[in-house]
Amino acid sequence: MNFSRREWQFLMPLLAAGSAAAASDTDLPSNCYKFEELPVTTNPKTHAESRQVFHGTIHTGALIDMHITTMPPGQMPHAAHHHVHEEMMLVQKGSLEVTISGRTRVVGPGSVIYIHSNEEHGLKCTGDVAAQYFVLALGDPTA
Repeated sequence: MNFSRREWQFLMPLLAAGSAAAASDTDLPSNCYKFEELPVTTNPKTHAESRQVFHGTIHTGALIDMHITTMPPGQMPHAAHHHVHEEMMLVQKGSLEVTISGRTRVVGPGSVIYIHSNEEHGLKCTGDVAAQYFVLALGDPTA
């Protein structure tokens, strides 16, 4: 079946609306997440605590994931690594030594860290208090 450009002009919004409607069936619903109600997982090696906030898709079908980590002083969540999805981290407490593509900086409360797709990065809690930070992963973490 062949369509003219004019016919495509009218069909494209309909196709896009259909895709959006299909994606909305799996969207992450609006919600409030109370810190004290989030399940806690403790890493036996680092004693870091992680709280999974949510994992799902947004209206476009893109995956979004958020967790909160509390990292004891001197600890790292894992070795430096890279992955396809982007990450944004918001520091609430303490300080983190952040290395992105070989460049190291120390950031504290109120700071935001953004990691682009496939950039090598690593974190380490510095100072004498635990660092607490929110990690927002954008895109498929398994890709």
